[in-house]
Amino acid sequence: MKRERIDLRILVRGTNDVASAVAHRLFQAGYAVVMHEDSNPTVTRRRMAFADAIFDGETTLDGVQARRVESLNLRGVLLSPAFIPVMVSDLSRLVKKLRPQVLVDARMQKHKKTARQFHLASLVIGLGPNFVAGFNVHLAVETARGDDLGRVITIGKTKDLEGEPISMEGYGRDRYVYAPVAGKFSTSHEIGDAVLKGQEIAAINSTPLYASISGVIRGITHTEVPVSLRTKVIEIDPRGKRAQVSGIGERPAQIAEGVLSAIQNWETNHVH
Repeated sequence: MKRERIDLRILVRGTNDVASAVAHRLFQAGYAVVMHEDSNPTVTRRRMAFADAIFDGETTLDGVQARRVESLNLRGVLLSPAFIPVMVSDLSRLVKKLRPQVLVDARMQKHKKTARQFHLASLVIGLGPNFVAGFNVHLAVETARGDDLGRVITIGKTKDLEGEPISMEGYGRDRYVYAPVAGKFSTSHEIGDAVLKGQEIAAINSTPLYASISGVIRGITHTEVPVSLRTKVIEIDPRGKRAQVSGIGERPAQIAEGVLSAIQNWETNHVH
């Protein structure tokens, strides 16, 4: 049965597949969850995430709905949590309005140095590389595949970004297409479409982008979104009909369980 924990407000930064799995799990556990994102996220695995709520107004992931909201009515939205609100307002204004006790940085910014965020909430949890528990966040959760996936780190750093993406049918990094230039991404293709190697499936400004391998589109940035150089914009799954293109994946789900465990342990020790 879902526990009602609306007295504990949790802010999740990001709407990618990991952030969405975390928000989904916490919402299912009865917490009042709000997500924060930029107005034009470059999220690719959009059927495995809540990102499309920003573009379409609402979206559903494994039975849970998220809706873009322009103003946060604490009493109206969080006291009767029928959906997860997604906000694109200024973060500092949102924090001031929401006053979250917990903040989860799930943006998965693998190549960016992360600033200290202690001032944003009583408990700040960082997911992925570049987080150091006790330095820029209170707790961190390991997101690298392996035996430590989902482990809560109380002191010290998460693993550095290393290695290649998981292999599917012998394909690793070549499953992805990265932006060769900066500009506006455009496509008429959708997640789930079958494509052939070398097929033109998108463009950035006037620069065409081609399928790197044959398979099914697992991830693709929303059309009309501005992207930076080397941003990951397309992912192709070579497994065809066996491809997972929607729903919460096994790895994000395990990370989400680690976040839930961290929050529950913190509640036990700090919330009275």
